[in-house]
Amino acid sequence: MASSKAARVGEEVWKNRIDKVNAELVTLTYGTIVAQLCSDYDSNYGEVNKQLDKMGYNIGMRLVEDFFAKSGTQRCANFRETAETISKIGFKIFLNITPVVTNWTTESKQFSLIFEENPLADFVELPDDGKAQDELWYSNILCGILRGALEMVQMQVEAHFISDILRGDETTEMRITLLRYIEDELPPDDE
Repeated sequence: MASSKAARVGEEVWKNRIDKVNAELVTLTYGTIVAQLCSDYDSNYGEVNKQLDKMGYNIGMRLVEDFFAKSGTQRCANFRETAETISKIGFKIFLNITPVVTNWTTESKQFSLIFEENPLADFVELPDDGKAQDELWYSNILCGILRGALEMVQMQVEAHFISDILRGDETTEMRITLLRYIEDELPPDDE
């Protein structure tokens, strides 16, 4: 799917086929979840990051069905097309944003998503405890969502943030790496 076609599909689905939810409600609810995790894990931000990723992974595994039902898109031909679909349709449908796809490796197995806006991070200040600025990836749930959704379409990926405006960086950038295509496998003892 061409990039411009993906953008048109994302915009059309957002305008006509999506039930809208108040952005501030989503932002504040997510903020409450992150704050509770920080409290539950005594500001062990490495563990908070893991929990956010795990939550996102479970969401992504279920969200992919909703994505296909609402977008009407078919399976992507390659990882580059997948990246454009994620950016211009997936993020548009669910968060009404369109991160920029950039920084491809020569073998086209790794790219970055640059977030010019991130509705999850609106109204947010990281804890001022001397650790959060270096250890907490506030929007890490998004990495898990991508991992879970792509696994459901037979792509094992690694996703992680490498910069975040909340941490004082100039941009918010997520790096996605294709580890392998998952082959359809029969369960053990099936003939």
